[in-house]
Amino acid sequence: MIITCPNCNKQFKIDNSLIPDEGRDLQCGSCNHIWFYNIQEKNNKVLELKQEIISEDIESKAENKEDKIKEKKQPEEITKTDINNKKEKNLEKQKNTTTLKKIEKENKGSKFFSYLIVFIISIVALIILLDTLKTPLINVFPGLEILLFNLFETLQDIKLFIIDLI
Repeated sequence: MIITCPNCNKQFKIDNSLIPDEGRDLQCGSCNHIWFYNIQEKNNKVLELKQEIISEDIESKAENKEDKIKEKKQPEEITKTDINNKKEKNLEKQKNTTTLKKIEKENKGSKFFSYLIVFIISIVALIILLDTLKTPLINVFPGLEILLFNLFETLQDIKLFIIDLI
């Protein structure tokens, strides 16, 4: 699912399993804003039934089932189940936070490689620019001719070395 930060409107793609039904706190990776996010029903259309259902029958059946359930459960059992539910929710929250931390670590690794790719592309663009403007630069800076010649010879040697490796 795609979640939008309410502060800076940055959008993030998050796996549905990371957000429980009761919602959770999220932090924006861009502006560090923290907010509570709850999954909302996206499909609010009114469903139409092809046959009529008698609501009194349903209500009476539901009440009968609730009465039977209340008779069967004792107060001690109810508190035990509440405690177990709270423990399960806490475990789910811990799992969700650890998975979010793993995602953040993966993002840091991918940022490094993206910076590395940008650096390499910038160096290649600089070399192409120097090669293109070699003659005007040598006219303005006469001592630059030797440096440019050595640079291009070194690049040619590196190219031949890589071709020999392949």
